[in-house]
Amino acid sequence: MSCEIKEVKTEAEIQRLADMAGKIWHEFFPGIISEEQIDYMVDKFQSFRAMTDQMQNQGYRYHVLEADGEPMGYTGWKLEDGKLFLSKIYLKKEARGKGYSSILFRFLEQQARENNASAIWLTVNKYNAHSIAVYEHKGFKTVRTQEADIGNGFIMDDYIMEKAM
Repeated sequence: MSCEIKEVKTEAEIQRLADMAGKIWHEFFPGIISEEQIDYMVDKFQSFRAMTDQMQNQGYRYHVLEADGEPMGYTGWKLEDGKLFLSKIYLKKEARGKGYSSILFRFLEQQARENNASAIWLTVNKYNAHSIAVYEHKGFKTVRTQEADIGNGFIMDDYIMEKAM
């Protein structure tokens, strides 16, 4: 199997990514957050409009992992205060447990090194036990907690995790 990580740049690529993100979020988050919150967060953070703004105005970069030409998942990140902020890392349901997250983490560590980042950090929902276990396995440590009001009556109740480079 051949894997490739491609940077998302064109409007068509952003639209494909937004479509994939919506599907993945609706596969993964039920049971952790409500359908209403999933819909709200996809629109606010992972829609075509939101990702275009993030890329054009906020310094985010998005990459899609493809295996044999098929998209398996994606990551979104940006440099912030000398660290790499890992905003998004998601895999399709059928791609989980097959080593793709390790490929994406190696890629992100390479990006951190190339950009002289001192660490990679992320936020993760406190009730997302599976992802927390994956991050811990990859060397991330919980450094603090955070509650963020994201609007529309929704709160993100997260751990902040970090891995020194």
